[in-house]
Amino acid sequence: MTGPSTGMPVAGLLPAPRREPAHADLVVRNAKVFTGDPARPEARGVALRDGRVAALGDDHDLAHLVGPGTTVVDALGRRVIPGLNDSHLHVIRGGLNYVLELRWDGVRSLRHALAMLREQAGRTPRGQWIRVVGGWTAEQFAERRMPTVAELNAAAPDTPVFVLHLYQSALMNRAAVRAAGFTRDTPDPRGGQIVRGRDGEPTGVLLAAPSALVLYSTLAKAPALDEADRRTSTRHFLRELNRFGLTSAVDAAGGFQNFPDNYATVVDLARSGELTLRIAYHLFPQTAGQELADLRRWTEMVRPGDGDEWLRLNGAGENLTWAAADFENFSEPRPDLAEGYEAEFEQAVRLLREHGWGFRLHATYDETIRRDLAVFEKLAAEGLFPGDSRWLFDHAETVSADSLDRIAALGGALSVQNRMSFQGTAFRDRYGAEAAAHAPPVRAMLDRGLTVAAGTDATRVSSYNPWVALHWLVTGRTVGGTALRPAGSGVDRETALGLYTRGGARLTGEQDVKGSLREGWYGDLAILSDDFLTVPEDVIPDIESVLTVVGGRVVHADAEYEGLEEAVPPVSPEWSPVARFGGYQSGARQAAQVADAVAESEQHRTWRVARGAARTPSPSFLDPCFEH
Repeated sequence: MTGPSTGMPVAGLLPAPRREPAHADLVVRNAKVFTGDPARPEARGVALRDGRVAALGDDHDLAHLVGPGTTVVDALGRRVIPGLNDSHLHVIRGGLNYVLELRWDGVRSLRHALAMLREQAGRTPRGQWIRVVGGWTAEQFAERRMPTVAELNAAAPDTPVFVLHLYQSALMNRAAVRAAGFTRDTPDPRGGQIVRGRDGEPTGVLLAAPSALVLYSTLAKAPALDEADRRTSTRHFLRELNRFGLTSAVDAAGGFQNFPDNYATVVDLARSGELTLRIAYHLFPQTAGQELADLRRWTEMVRPGDGDEWLRLNGAGENLTWAAADFENFSEPRPDLAEGYEAEFEQAVRLLREHGWGFRLHATYDETIRRDLAVFEKLAAEGLFPGDSRWLFDHAETVSADSLDRIAALGGALSVQNRMSFQGTAFRDRYGAEAAAHAPPVRAMLDRGLTVAAGTDATRVSSYNPWVALHWLVTGRTVGGTALRPAGSGVDRETALGLYTRGGARLTGEQDVKGSLREGWYGDLAILSDDFLTVPEDVIPDIESVLTVVGGRVVHADAEYEGLEEAVPPVSPEWSPVARFGGYQSGARQAAQVADAVAESEQHRTWRVARGAARTPSPSFLDPCFEH
């Protein structure tokens, strides 16, 4: 093949007539490039060399960079954006478990979700569990309800099934109750409830009241993957994130993510050059009463900034001490934190600041934020705030104007997530429409000049699909279409995109190398299936990337560009739900699966009617397998 290699026709862009030592590795042309750079907001093309942006411009500007080894991609007039950066994603933990999970993210009917569950029960080997772990809510289903335990038992009579619903509850079939070892004599854990029937036996329903630890500790009883499959699982999860244009993420650590053991897989992938997502990670003390010892030990082992542009330590959190964490089950009243937690919390913060560590703090409610700020203001009198190291509050749904002013004075930042996309109706029912319209108050944060970054808090509550989060930022609507904010009161689309690009880069101190498309900056970009800046609002959640590039490497390719991406090993184990269903259920992907489920259901119903097993047709929304 002579001339530039290409995934599309490249008429009008020919190789340079003489050999140039500085030819580009990849050129994207015929595009609508949103650079994110106020000094040069638009371009028609972008050239990448050695993992960085070499040039921006039109065909004439970039022609001299095209050589025999240059891959030229015609964007066909599509929108190109800087790679997205989820500022609060449990990406390390999610990767270790991804191939074990049946994802209901994006599924539009409970009937279809149960059909997926029933099929997976036939694929799952004895001893393994079926896990539906986050990324969905009953409001997204046409039926507007959750499944019942009876439906889980019918779908999988012998295979343990664990279905997590937000931070609120979990459903388990009979087999899972047995596998978890729950009996009438099992005591309720602190902050949680094992719901029991009149006979005292567990019904299969677990409630966060309000702590979600009962949900996560039960999930932890399911079998884990071996190291080889954890590696494959993580690679496929990163590729799934690349599918939506994500090129970076800030890992928020979380429960059951121990350092350094549970970080070994991403460290290994980084060393072998197989990461397809840039990760800045945090360290989270796991054991109550041991937090200070863990933090002290870590400050002696590693330092923020350790690593490289692909994997680097960013700080501590999102918990520093367990007593300071508020739980956000919006179906339950706001928890009152223990009196006097500040003494231990102050020791943790002092230790980190004195060692130059940044941190992030899980804080849903203003009541928590005010108490934490009082500790910071006390330490500010000693010169430990504002300081050089970065710190931020996560979530902050009910943060007040006064608290925002105090955060700004102390040099803090905020990371907001679209948990209201999934829990907004419960929040509104408890706190009222006015409070829901400002949860969290993103515009008030920006008006104060605060650094604000956006993310999802995936994978156990919100979906990891960033376009669902961007839709919420712009519209204030839940995944079920409920309007939480008045029309036009959200942030504009360019601002929302900035929160998902430049905002995340600021939280990790990388604002001079990523978050925009500028010469010399990281070559991270996505070509979108639909133009986020112009499509109707209801199309935004369905946007995907058709080509994602990280550091000049094509890590995801679809549509006309299929086959340009780096290879990834097959999903393992073979029975994995991801091997059959994939991850997020997009409209196009789901259509075929819904059609298959409908055809199978109708065939089953007809067979039963013909044999007298069903006297009347089943309602159209109910799979006949779940009638009884």
